[in-house]
Amino acid sequence: MPLSPDAIATLKKITTATITTILLKKGLRNVWLRGARPLRPGQERLVGAAFTLRFVPAREDLATPESWSKPISTRTAIEAMPEGCIAVVDAMGITDAGIFGDILCARMAKRGVTALITDGVVRDLEGVLGTGLPVWCNGAAAPPSVAGLTFVNWGEPIGCGGVAVFPDDVIVADQDGAVLIPQALVETILTEGPEQEAMEGWIVNEVNNGAALPGLYPMNAETKQRYAAWKAKE
Repeated sequence: MPLSPDAIATLKKITTATITTILLKKGLRNVWLRGARPLRPGQERLVGAAFTLRFVPAREDLATPESWSKPISTRTAIEAMPEGCIAVVDAMGITDAGIFGDILCARMAKRGVTALITDGVVRDLEGVLGTGLPVWCNGAAAPPSVAGLTFVNWGEPIGCGGVAVFPDDVIVADQDGAVLIPQALVETILTEGPEQEAMEGWIVNEVNNGAALPGLYPMNAETKQRYAAWKAKE
């Protein structure tokens, strides 16, 4: 289901740290995409539905500059990206071949793509930053994708950063990296996330006021009562 503007606004207020904690309590431990770090310091938290792309190891007869003009190519995939999506790219963690450069990122930005997330790297770093497209990746490298990768498809389940990502899974990315929320648990995060953020904000305030951690974090019965009383006054 498409994310509503209200859902996006709520998720933008929930940290990836909080999301991983809630999902851990639901039995999901492997939701943080390894190697995907914000390319630009201070990048704001972003939310979107996953649009998946997949690379496999380079094969010399397929991974050629000529492949960029074929029907199955990164160029064609970009033209299929809907506005507001987050492109999630399985590059198998390869860091010596840039999957996208400034021209492709510029086109994604023009199409209204929210962000690019990959366990690989980009190229044309200065140009990519200049496009304004938010990127989470594992760094930069000069060689093109075909130097180490073969693009095979989009819109199918992938593994990115060791995490299984299905099309339209919800992605939240911030300074701690990118996390996946399965569609079936989006409502859980929307319900429990704001309360978790409020509770932890209160705990931080208690710590700043000199409270000791035992009985505070996690809360014992007495602390829960004090927190409930605080909430009632808000």
